[in-house]
Amino acid sequence: MIEFKNITKVFDGKQVLDDISGRFEKGKVSLIIGSSGTGKSVLLKCIVGIVHPDEGNAYFDGRNFTEGNRDLKTEVRREIGMLFQGGALFDSKNVEENVKFPLDILTNIPQDEKLDRVNFCLKRVGLENTNKKMPSELSGGMKKRVGIARAIVNNSKYLFCDEPNSGLDPQTALLIDELIKEITYEYNITTVVVTHDINSIVDIGDAILFIHQGRKVWEGNSKAIFNSKVKALNDFVFAGKLAQMLREKS
Repeated sequence: MIEFKNITKVFDGKQVLDDISGRFEKGKVSLIIGSSGTGKSVLLKCIVGIVHPDEGNAYFDGRNFTEGNRDLKTEVRREIGMLFQGGALFDSKNVEENVKFPLDILTNIPQDEKLDRVNFCLKRVGLENTNKKMPSELSGGMKKRVGIARAIVNNSKYLFCDEPNSGLDPQTALLIDELIKEITYEYNITTVVVTHDINSIVDIGDAILFIHQGRKVWEGNSKAIFNSKVKALNDFVFAGKLAQMLREKS
């Protein structure tokens, strides 16, 4: 479980996050949603330590990661997998080298064990026998799947995905959502997804946190979201459904 308390962040005098608290449960896909510029990606970065909050702390299974010492932070970071927007693959490395990268920097296991783990993860995301392909040879959906393989290669306990469907067509986006959900349930991972994709919200939102103007204004699940009395959330959902309808007609 991941818990965060009173997360506050100010950039250049502008309050981006205002006293946000919540928790993400093990074995569930938790979503952070909201319009562009509301602070959802900043919240994720504060939780994983990319950005240090001005106030508040993030806890990983009871461990205070925000204020932890170097050894504790190293321990937790070994348990975190990240899927970045666009996949964020190294252009100069092939698929195998990209997926193996966390094992190279975080472990001392033998090379043959690393390759076994890489091949297992590539097979799990449906990309077996792509080891020697370069990122330039992959489609957008394949890059995201390589990113997922890299995120779980170190037996991650926590999986963070920042806009995993960005730049994908609707059909491929659904496949990526399904893969994230399957991996979460299969390996009992604590998964956190930052998204504004309405299909993701409906299909994989075990728990949802809605941020508006830097504050948490609603939390619930994919079933409850359509019965919300929060105007900002209703506007957000309606805009997402309308955009989806327009995409389907085009």
